Amino acid sequence: MARRPNTSKQTLALFEAFLARQGEWRYGYDLSRETGLKSGTLYPALMRLEEQGLLETRWEAAERPGRPPRHMYQLTAVGAAEARRALREAGRAGDAALGRASPARLAAGGTE
Repeated sequence: MARRPNTSKQTLALFEAFLARQGEWRYGYDLSRETGLKSGTLYPALMRLEEQGLLETRWEAAERPGRPPRHMYQLTAVGAAEARRALREAGRAGDAALGRASPARLAAGGTE
């Protein structure tokens, strides 16, 4: 039987991170530090979620001159619902739905 879309451990970690700070725009390096995902895994997952309509993206101007702009990401309303569903089915919904870091994210260096 094939795995359901958006249920890989990497995608679930991203869903947890987004739900923990729902409504905030997030950037890749921040998400990488929080989830422990390397760029070769993180950015393809973010692109896939955007293509599915689960993330919206925008570019944010640099905070200081000489710095590059940041590509920012945020769950769409559909994305938030999908994230909650996927985490609930994986048995990981409690902490993320309440906006708290899960034990797995805390062990990976996330914050509460």
